[in-house]
Amino acid sequence: MRLQIMIALMLSTFLAAMEGTIVSTAVPRITSDLAGFEQVSWVYAIYMLATAVSAPIYGKLADLFGRKNVLLIGIGIFLLGSTLCGVATSMWQLIVFRAIQGLGAGSVMPITMTIIGDLYTEQTARAKAQGWISAVWGLSGVAGPLVGGFLVDTLTWRYIFFLNLPFGLVSFFMLVFMYKEKLAVKEKRHIDYPGALIFSVGTIALLYALLTGSQNQSWTSPVTISLIVFALVSYLIFVSVEKKSPEPLIPLSLFTNRNVTMINLLTLLTNGIVISMVVYLPIWSQGVLGESATMAGFVLTPMPVCWTIGSILAGNLLGKLRAEQLFVAGTAVLTVATTLLSFLSAQSAGYLIYVAVGLIGLGMGLISPIIMVKIQSSVAVDKRGTAVALNTFTGTFSQTFGAAVFGMLFNMVTVASGHANLGASFEQGSIPVAQLAQIRDLLASGVHVVFTGTLVLAIASFVLTLVIAKGNRVKQTH
Repeated sequence: MRLQIMIALMLSTFLAAMEGTIVSTAVPRITSDLAGFEQVSWVYAIYMLATAVSAPIYGKLADLFGRKNVLLIGIGIFLLGSTLCGVATSMWQLIVFRAIQGLGAGSVMPITMTIIGDLYTEQTARAKAQGWISAVWGLSGVAGPLVGGFLVDTLTWRYIFFLNLPFGLVSFFMLVFMYKEKLAVKEKRHIDYPGALIFSVGTIALLYALLTGSQNQSWTSPVTISLIVFALVSYLIFVSVEKKSPEPLIPLSLFTNRNVTMINLLTLLTNGIVISMVVYLPIWSQGVLGESATMAGFVLTPMPVCWTIGSILAGNLLGKLRAEQLFVAGTAVLTVATTLLSFLSAQSAGYLIYVAVGLIGLGMGLISPIIMVKIQSSVAVDKRGTAVALNTFTGTFSQTFGAAVFGMLFNMVTVASGHANLGASFEQGSIPVAQLAQIRDLLASGVHVVFTGTLVLAIASFVLTLVIAKGNRVKQTH
């Protein structure tokens, strides 16, 4: 019975994780059909934001009302959002429905890991089961762009959302009939609804200000300034609410721990690099090189493959090398990779893109598992779960914020040009050849600015790891 439950959990995990990347190769067709090129960053950002904010709330709801009930509700919301996305008729409809998807997806990772903890009481078996879930999460990074590209080329972009329905329902009913949960005595818990609401509203206001400001080049408009001020005030209120909350959404006490703060800052920087690859490499492949959606999906394949290799290397090297040395090595690899991407042009050899993407995966693989080790070793046992949750939240928020910031940079170059056919399909024959060449040059310039931004993040990450390593060496000498 545990095997069947694991299959259901892995299936729901795969679907929720894949939705973060599957839209990447469908962007040209979506923007062509729905006429909303300048809002494309929201398709990524709103999904990740909704997932990030709802995840800790789902974890507490699961303690109150049982893992099974809350997970089933989450899967149901996810499938509802998927259905609505598939029938969206405008870009803003799609963005709203992606938010619903994200609200459902936020239930999957925290509750899945909790259920595994309940099913496997022996530590080794639990570690193996959680390893399978992590592997599925990584596999979704490969499958998302590939499956999305295939569906776009053979059917329509709407099927990247409809695909969730049959498999999601299989997972749903497997859990209904096979998972017999033993409900513990209900413990009265505080759920930080005000904190979650204030943080979400403030972040959405900030993202909207960034995206609309770049879209219209209206940085000094009353609306843009008001949104930024509103976001900053919201964050100040959020801090005040979190200080008074008995169980805050983000425990502020963790920020007084130097190691935790430094590691979270590293997570913030490196995850921003990852989202730039997922969003803008498919645009480069399709918009600049004229590749099909399926081929654009293959461009990202080296990243998760090399990420797995890097994670295995990190596990084997930890003990022979200090964690800080692995951090420095990983960020050095990221710096080399982003340097290659920053010099990318339409005339660049195709293999260089694959090498750079593979190096991104290798660098992240060296860093990611060690981050978890350092976080857990930097806090007391009773704070480990909270510290890990904060780091996970930081990674997701980084990708959300990164999607908005890189979208701002990309729009400043592309949308600001006012080209009438910028949101058209990238395929030959859809627009005149002369205009297609102009659009490709424009997209190349926009992506170049984005990849220059990722180089800045990589250099900042490398410098930060040197500071972390130096700080720990000083501690060890005292």
